[in-house]
Amino acid sequence: MLYQLLYPLHNQISFLNIFRYITFRTIYGGLTAFLICFFLGPWTIRKLTEMHIGQFIQSDGPESHLGKKGTPTMGGLLILFAVGVSSLLWTRLTNHYIGIILLTMMIFGFIGFIDDYLTQVKKRNMGLSAKAKFSVQIIAGLGISWLIYKCPDFNTELTIPFFKNFSPDLGIWYIGFSCFVIVATSNAVNLTDGLDGLAIGPVIIASVAYMFFAYAAGHVKIAEYLQVKHIASCGEVAVVCGILGGAGLGFLWFNAHPAQIFMGDTGSIPLGAVLGVIAVISKQEILLIVVGGIFVIEALSVIIQVGYFKMSGGKRVFRMAPIHHHFELKGWAESKVIVRFWILAITLALISLSTLKIR
Repeated sequence: MLYQLLYPLHNQISFLNIFRYITFRTIYGGLTAFLICFFLGPWTIRKLTEMHIGQFIQSDGPESHLGKKGTPTMGGLLILFAVGVSSLLWTRLTNHYIGIILLTMMIFGFIGFIDDYLTQVKKRNMGLSAKAKFSVQIIAGLGISWLIYKCPDFNTELTIPFFKNFSPDLGIWYIGFSCFVIVATSNAVNLTDGLDGLAIGPVIIASVAYMFFAYAAGHVKIAEYLQVKHIASCGEVAVVCGILGGAGLGFLWFNAHPAQIFMGDTGSIPLGAVLGVIAVISKQEILLIVVGGIFVIEALSVIIQVGYFKMSGGKRVFRMAPIHHHFELKGWAESKVIVRFWILAITLALISLSTLKIR
């Protein structure tokens, strides 16, 4: 919005020319999102507490988590509000990828909101059934993937990390692949959100990594130099990545251990979906396995645990899944689990960025 309102005046006021630069809008978009979360955080916590929207703790979880019962949840509403407002202010709203990202956030945010509403407000033992939630996510993922597929500057070739001359073209099948990336990432982030700040930390880190990928893909000279696919409108996605990172930092101020608020499914489900969409748009879909390695590990631990439990007749690989609970039950303090997972996330992000040169 600010770009549309102020940049046309740059011929009269030369300073306003600064709004044309993606780097400027990325920085201040991120700062805006951070400040929104920082200043509205206490009010959000107070309102959620007054509405008795507190975290439900399962009895079969670690005993140390029982003290978290009643902590305000559905804080994802604050993150989504900050991202939405900042995006409206600092992005070029005529960019088709911005519209797709915001639409993704709204649809998957609504799915997460309904799930949280049923459990936290209606006080049901469970929200949406796994089958219903997964079905709606697939339908939404297919719709979003089709919109991306129809974008004029988008191509259906896959970027394979470390291999610059191998880019298989999936054609129409790319829609299904894209849907898988979006839905899988959405659920993986959701599974990771089990400790104070555990999910939002890697989300911030992944957002920063994809900020570089999106900027590189959208800049014709940088894309040519790094030999990455040039997507003409992708540069603007870097602004959203900066905004996601800023909103995440603002939320982490209150979500850090011991957490004053949780994001709930209202936050984790749409944040994961948005990361998946950004990975697809920037043509770094496969690399999301590395960038979001923490999410992959968490999701795989659940799949392995459930699969082995069924095949072995009740035996377990981990003491508890997702895997962060396994380490808790081994005696690691919650803060130690969180920080070590953040360290691993930073390491994986740096490795992913190195692929821009190692080809």
